[in-house]
This record gives sequence, C-alpha cells and structure tokens, in this order.
Amino acid sequence: MLKASLRRWSLLALVLLLPAMAARAEDAPLDRAHNAVRVLNEIMQAPDKAIPQDLLRDAKAIAVIPDMVKAGFIFGGRRGEGLISVKTRDGTWSNPSFITMTGGSIGFQAGVSSTDVILVFRTQRGVDSIVNGKFTLGADASAAAGPVGRTATAATDGQMKAEIYSYSRSRGLFAGVALDGSVLRIDYDANAAVYGAGITPRRIFEGGVSNVPGPVVDFRDRLEEYTSH
Repeated sequence: MLKASLRRWSLLALVLLLPAMAARAEDAPLDRAHNAVRVLNEIMQAPDKAIPQDLLRDAKAIAVIPDMVKAGFIFGGRRGEGLISVKTRDGTWSNPSFITMTGGSIGFQAGVSSTDVILVFRTQRGVDSIVNGKFTLGADASAAAGPVGRTATAATDGQMKAEIYSYSRSRGLFAGVALDGSVLRIDYDANAAVYGAGITPRRIFEGGVSNVPGPVVDFRDRLEEYTSH
C-alpha cells in the first residue's frame, strides 16, 4: 500500500515537474551568454552583498547559471544552463564552455522558482573534473555556501575547506547556498553550435577557438573587469 502511494506521488510529481523544467531547457546559447553577463553585472553592482573581491581574484574557474529553475511537489528537481570560464596560465580568463546543472531533492515542497547561481572554484581539482565532462558537487569536489561582502574574512572554518563556493540570487536577494548533489555537465551541443563540431572543453579553455561571438566574448571580458581589482 505504501509503495503504491509513493509511486502515485512520484508520477504526480513528474507530471507537475516536467513541463516547468522543459520550458526552461532550450535557451539558445547566445541568450545564455547575454543572461550570464546580466547576472554578473547585477550582482557585482552591490559590493556589500556581492561575492568577495579577493575570492573572485583568486578563483581557478567561475560558472554562472542564470535563471535556474527549481520545481517541486514532494519530489523536487532543478535544472539550469550557463557558462564556465577558467583561469589560464597567464592569469587571464578563458573563453567559456557551455554547461548544464541538474539536481534533485526529496521532502515536503511545492511550487516553481527561478534563481541565478554562481560557482567559484577555489582549487584546480574541480576545474580538472569539469574538463573531463561532468562532476557532482559535494562528491567530486567539496562545496559550501560562500561568504558575501567586501572580503572573505567572514568565512567560517567549514567554508574555508571547501573547493567550490556556491551562491544564488532569488527575488533580488543574494546569498551563499548549499548545492551538494548537483551535477555539472559540459553542454557539448551548445559548444558545437557556438564553436563548431568536435571542439573539446580543453581546446576552448586553452584558446584553440576562433570567431567567438560577441556575447560570449562579453562574458569573458566582464570576468576580467570584476576580478582585476
């Protein structure tokens, strides 16, 4: 009886979740780039509540996932699409690779919401994992809700041990958020649409692409601007 009830709840959850997730699942790559730049600009214009400048300056990689949808009815899920750039050997930011981020949860919840997510990679290990195609926050790399403010001095001991700091903004409020269990994947289809077929993430990060569209260049330039101080 209990198993039958759980199956019914699961089916109902899927019926409610899938339309919400699918409606957000097909943003054009250049639209994602535009939205990622918007998120960076809006968040960094509030320095007292933004990502600490020293964290951005020392980051090994930065991912921005705008308008990530979270939907739930007993069983929940989230999906977003964005971009990630890595710090190159000469200290500049690479052209970005396109990525997707997905996750799930179980517990009492209902409704649909949209949040902007930023991930700040503090070690090379997390960068190496995403270059290989995908990784899971909290499993392949330790993650924690990041501190906000002008500097990272407010970080707790637990935060300072994390390899990735995660942040989100919902309804205009910006804060650190725990995203353990979320899976980050390279979006090979979007990369092919922008950079050409067969282009690997490593080639993108190492500067082996040309004719990069303006919105994608703009994302890289904004990262340079916000991490140069």
